[in-house]
Amino acid sequence: MVPAGHAGALVEIGRRMDGRGWVPGSAGNLSARIDDSAIAITRSGVHKGRLTEADIMAVDYDGQALSAAQKPSAETLLHCQLYRLFPPVGAVLHGHSVAATVLSMQGPITFSNYEILKAFGFATHELDVTLPVYENDQDIARLAGFIEPLLKREPPIGYVIAGHGVYAWGSSVVHAYWRLEALEFLLSCELERRRIK
Repeated sequence: MVPAGHAGALVEIGRRMDGRGWVPGSAGNLSARIDDSAIAITRSGVHKGRLTEADIMAVDYDGQALSAAQKPSAETLLHCQLYRLFPPVGAVLHGHSVAATVLSMQGPITFSNYEILKAFGFATHELDVTLPVYENDQDIARLAGFIEPLLKREPPIGYVIAGHGVYAWGSSVVHAYWRLEALEFLLSCELERRRIK
């Protein structure tokens, strides 16, 4: 059973992400930590701009549905991984914006000297921050296994799956959205810079 507060927050954020064009079709997935044994996540195949609370389901930390009648997002294990590795994480958001998708086809993305980098806790904007890009893999368990040691070694501000989309997280659904918004701003700036060079 997903608490109403968790479901309602994810429904609202889905609408916001859809309004920004970050979750076309049934793309993307959204989740929030319920407790130490369960996660709330969008079920597979639903449009994030038209979510209802019934579209938010519960899974365990192995990504298994707690209700046999519902199927979780294909990428549930990537959400579970972040909750398991980083106890402060309270929500994970994944979208498919144009900027994230296009830039990820060109390799790692580095942000340099943007003031908004301070949104991620840096004391100054005078630094280079790399957003990792991982190769896409339809075998999500294998992809999670590849990503895990990299996350442990140096936790990034988020990451992108090549040709796919961006993952962002935070201490709550609202905080995760705030960080996603900052990442998407940075990605849009980088896309625009490359366009005008």
